Amino acid sequence: MKSKHWMMWMTAGLLAAVAVGSGCKKKTTGNGTGEGANSGGRMGTDMGESRLATRPDMSTTEIPSQFAPVYFDFDSSQIKGSERAKIEIVAQRFKTSTASGVIVEGNCDERGSAEYNLALGECRALAMRASLMDLGLDTAHIQTKSFGKEKPVAPGHDEEAWAKNRRADFVLFK
Repeated sequence: MKSKHWMMWMTAGLLAAVAVGSGCKKKTTGNGTGEGANSGGRMGTDMGESRLATRPDMSTTEIPSQFAPVYFDFDSSQIKGSERAKIEIVAQRFKTSTASGVIVEGNCDERGSAEYNLALGECRALAMRASLMDLGLDTAHIQTKSFGKEKPVAPGHDEEAWAKNRRADFVLFK
């Protein structure tokens, strides 16, 4: 029993060390078997949110909007040039709306481990956050959240479905 607890704490410590040290740098996959075949990376759930001044709470109202998702290449958090116009639309709409903040939700396809995809989803959300800041939005109004592979929009198991699930979504809130 004692060794089981020791192993659990060692694993937790190792994950924490990786989370602090790895950031959102591109990871290379050794065998190319799927997104995140290299299961290293940091835990990605709401890590960006802890640095923000404004946070949605139970009284927060989501503002209905139809923003186009920003899509990513396989195993990447790099924003493609063809997707930048979508980010500009979000920034412009935020500046002219009554919204008090925007949540950027990072998503991945089904390939790779849950941990890796949470980290990659967070890296995607943070890349989007940086782009919104470059367009003049205050960091205090931008939150990030990673869903990893837990919120697919396309249920298939092929490249067409995977491409639709490698995305960042936007939610404005009051």
